[in-house]
Amino acid sequence: MTAALQRPLVCRGIRGATTVEANTAEDILEATGDLLRVLIALNDLQSDDIASAIFTTTPDLTATFPALARGGLDWDVVPLLCGHEMAVPGALERVVRVLLHVNTTRSAAEVRHVYLNGARDLRPAWAIPDDELAAILGRPVPVTTGDGSS
Repeated sequence: MTAALQRPLVCRGIRGATTVEANTAEDILEATGDLLRVLIALNDLQSDDIASAIFTTTPDLTATFPALARGGLDWDVVPLLCGHEMAVPGALERVVRVLLHVNTTRSAAEVRHVYLNGARDLRPAWAIPDDELAAILGRPVPVTTGDGSS
């Protein structure tokens, strides 16, 4: 029996964030979808592993709910919640954040948190390199920053 099989099943939080190019439904859903796919891939998550998800956006993102990006992920019975982050002066703009609550046997140290695009500056240790991101998503990914530039 491996060490992972001997561990109890626990609920852990997995954090992620990304920036969005513009306040459009398309951009919000695309960036959030990429973020979710990377979180799922790096943490080897199945739909039944997801207990719930909390999505937040900076106050400048209002075009759609980021939780709608769960389409195609078979999360129909997963409780999802959206809200806005605090409007802190000087904070990074156009950011979508997610906190996944997952049932896992992984230790806290084995969990992979994901920060993409301009959100890499928020948590450099959790930034995913472009080549790893492209391999997971199966396409080159342009990097967006918090100031709207690529």
